[in-house]
Amino acid sequence: MAERSINDLPEGYTPKLELPEGYVPTEKEEYMCDKHIEYFRRRIEQWKEELLNESNETIANLRSEARDISDEAERASRETENTFELRTRDRYRKLLKKVNKALDRIQSGDYGYCEETDEEIGLPRLIARPIATLCIDAQERWELKQKITREG
Repeated sequence: MAERSINDLPEGYTPKLELPEGYVPTEKEEYMCDKHIEYFRRRIEQWKEELLNESNETIANLRSEARDISDEAERASRETENTFELRTRDRYRKLLKKVNKALDRIQSGDYGYCEETDEEIGLPRLIARPIATLCIDAQERWELKQKITREG
């Protein structure tokens, strides 16, 4: 996710409150106060806009590409590039589901709290990964379980 100004709002976005330029949530403020919620809502909406724009660019590029390439090496190269691009967009599609889930959690009032333990996820973790749904301890347990399952 590219760093944008927190006040660079996506088209059609209606802010719930004003945030000063350069605002970043701090632990001095009440956890998940209105400013925190608005900050993360804006970051996640910006991310969503970027993902959708990139996906639309990919679709436009694939549609506009010349399909009649006679050189086999060029055609193979183009197909490899397209496959890589489509894989990347598939990852974006999956990420978009998580982005929408985070927005739903903001709407429901659950954002910022661990899905497993109901503990605070923590500002540093959310700033680094705004779509996080698990606190560090729960995330580590989940990753260990995944590792054991794959090895077992």
